[in-house]
Amino acid sequence: MKSESNSGTVEVSSGDKALAVVSHAEVESSSSSFAESWHSSQNPFLDAHVEKYYRDIYTDCSYECLGRFDPDIKWSEKEEKNILKKIDWRVALPACFMFAALQIDRGNLQQAVADNLLEDLGMSTNDYNTGMQLFYAAFTIAEVPSQMLSKRIGPDRFVPCQMVAWSIVAIAQAAMSNRAGFFATRFFLGLLEGGFIADLVLWLSYFYTSKELTLRLSWFWTTLSVVQIVTALLAFAILRMRGVGGLTGWQWLLLLEGLLTFFIGLSGFYLMVASAVQTKNWLHPKGWFSEREEKIVVNRILRDDPSKGDMNNRQTLTLRKLWAALTDFDLWPVYAIGLIAYIPTQTLAPYLTLNLKQLGFSTFNVQLLSIPYNVLHIVLLLLITKLSELFNDRSFVCLLAPVYSTFLLGFIRWWSGSMVQAWPTYVITTLFLGQPYIHAICVSWVSRNSNSIKTRSISSAAYNMFVQLGSIAASQIYRADDKPKYHRGNTQLFFISLALIPLLLLTKAYYVYRNKRKDEIWNSFSEDEKKDYVFTTKDQGNHRLDFRFVH
Repeated sequence: MKSESNSGTVEVSSGDKALAVVSHAEVESSSSSFAESWHSSQNPFLDAHVEKYYRDIYTDCSYECLGRFDPDIKWSEKEEKNILKKIDWRVALPACFMFAALQIDRGNLQQAVADNLLEDLGMSTNDYNTGMQLFYAAFTIAEVPSQMLSKRIGPDRFVPCQMVAWSIVAIAQAAMSNRAGFFATRFFLGLLEGGFIADLVLWLSYFYTSKELTLRLSWFWTTLSVVQIVTALLAFAILRMRGVGGLTGWQWLLLLEGLLTFFIGLSGFYLMVASAVQTKNWLHPKGWFSEREEKIVVNRILRDDPSKGDMNNRQTLTLRKLWAALTDFDLWPVYAIGLIAYIPTQTLAPYLTLNLKQLGFSTFNVQLLSIPYNVLHIVLLLLITKLSELFNDRSFVCLLAPVYSTFLLGFIRWWSGSMVQAWPTYVITTLFLGQPYIHAICVSWVSRNSNSIKTRSISSAAYNMFVQLGSIAASQIYRADDKPKYHRGNTQLFFISLALIPLLLLTKAYYVYRNKRKDEIWNSFSEDEKKDYVFTTKDQGNHRLDFRFVH
């Protein structure tokens, strides 16, 4: 029997257990009756051979929810809806609350620079760029180590510790007095915040099916915009404290918002639990779920994606597993999308308040003027994420973002009134920054195409590393010698945005080709060969022939 790999066709030996098959509801197609029953069944464990196969895998890895694994349990749609509401309340909303802390401390610099932070520290806009670059570089370096630590000790323990640690650095920013202090605090803030998003995504994946996860991730980045709105309003008030206690407005801003993050971090120890079956502790003496509810939570996840039980939630990722995840080239097309997709907005957003002040708006008014684009961002983010799930498509739906972005960048670059006429420039910039945001779609896309908890825990971090590499590039596009209109920088942004269009189309074509190749090999097998393959192959993760990539 033969099996496909990235390099072509290789011999497969049998006898050892393989990793699990992911997202049966997501698998695209197969012509054989066996494949159809395997992929489309809402409960693959009704087959006794399948049930034994996975039970052995879950037993071998000491899967923490094994005691609630029940192939025969049934539940009503009403029960599932009620439990999903409880999960949203206990998991998704707390995750958004904790994500707010991240955005407070990495996003408040945009408000601080409107209060003469650069002048007070004796810095130029190029120094500002360097500080942002140091932040993103440290954030990138920390992604994978953070994910490995989180996987070893559990995100329920690691994430709150991480938040408390970076909040201390955030508070220390109020003591900055020169460029060196700015560079140091930006670097350590990035180092401690790196991996946080991937850690939370891993935790969310313990409770949600692959389709549900996409929508909940959109709530994440909706939170980002809500936080931007709230902190803009806070900044409008806090920056007026300049002179109180001998501190500047930006010092009060960084100090008070750092303290807020510290208390959110402490609350994380209460808000997070290890898993659906480990909710009862001294902080939660009654636990979150009844025994039946625990069974429903666990089995609905496993029936959607059996691979979520192939690793204990306190199991360490080895260097070999890490290398296998990082070299999974089938995920690199989505990594490439993450590398360039957000460069334009990540370039303009940090400069919004500076540019508005340059156009004549006051320090306090620029805070209020940053609110409308965040409202638009929320609406378009939720809309494009909903469209992706509605049409079960990622590549074509994501095309809406670069088409929208490139059109407006053309105005920003080549319209003669740009950075000259205040209100028209503000309107165009607001529309641009509020563009459809595809990050939630891409994070879920990587997760679905990983097909293994071993790969998934690293792939989300790897994807975010590419996003941060794009952020590093973005932090150096606007240079002091190009101000105030930044013609050179905006030209670069226009072509970067334009490049995303063919990249998305090529990604679509690549995954269609990979699925077609898998179909050709799979359909050449007899029914007995297919059964033998499913239960004996050494192919792992998304290299399995009975897995299809989503696109």
